[in-house]
Amino acid sequence: MVGLLADKRAVVTGAAQGIGLAIATELTAHGAKVALIDLDAKRAGEAAAQLGADAIGIGADVTSEEDMRAAADAVVGAWGGLDIWVNNAGVTRDASLRKMTLADFELVIDVHLRGSWLGVREAAAIMRGKGGSIINLSSMSGKIGNPGQTNYSAAKAGIVGLTKAAAKELAHHGVRVNAVAPGLIRTPMTAAMSAEAFAATEATIPMRRAGEPREVAGVVAFLASDLAGYVTGTVTEVSGGRGM
Repeated sequence: MVGLLADKRAVVTGAAQGIGLAIATELTAHGAKVALIDLDAKRAGEAAAQLGADAIGIGADVTSEEDMRAAADAVVGAWGGLDIWVNNAGVTRDASLRKMTLADFELVIDVHLRGSWLGVREAAAIMRGKGGSIINLSSMSGKIGNPGQTNYSAAKAGIVGLTKAAAKELAHHGVRVNAVAPGLIRTPMTAAMSAEAFAATEATIPMRRAGEPREVAGVVAFLASDLAGYVTGTVTEVSGGRGM
């Protein structure tokens, strides 16, 4: 399986830690060259250095049209093209409807939904007519909703709509677009949950455990590969059965 993604050129956003870093690591392990994009340029560079010579780190704000264009141009300049783009960057600002501020609602929508849309647009412009795979990270929160996450759940549901519309638009150009919807995964983001809230959520999972970032990364690697050559417009749940 080492050569599953041999000679493929990939971008992963939000790649300095958590699921994004696990995805970058998995793609590299299967032979891809990977650009790790993160708001924290220093951490992106450090993470890329750990992955070896076939990885580069790029500092970029996924909500910035200029930053995303520059990042895409940098990847094409370095490797001559692009085959895989993974929109993973995200943030949370959880609060009840009564307490959530407009600023926190807009931030979460912008990073997840605007960021994914900008990524899809940049990737599609490069891949159109040449082929490629775009993978957007949604969430089970976008399917079943979570109290205190009206912003996050709305953004992640929006990513599903974005994925399906883009998949229909780009299919005849040879570009596949799919989404992955993780459930409860052990990441720095979920580490901020209280022990009680984490345990309560874990108890709702048929497999009776939280997932690991590498388990999400494996699904992304499959969707990025030629093994998924006839797969587009799908949402793959990586949730241990939660929400089925």
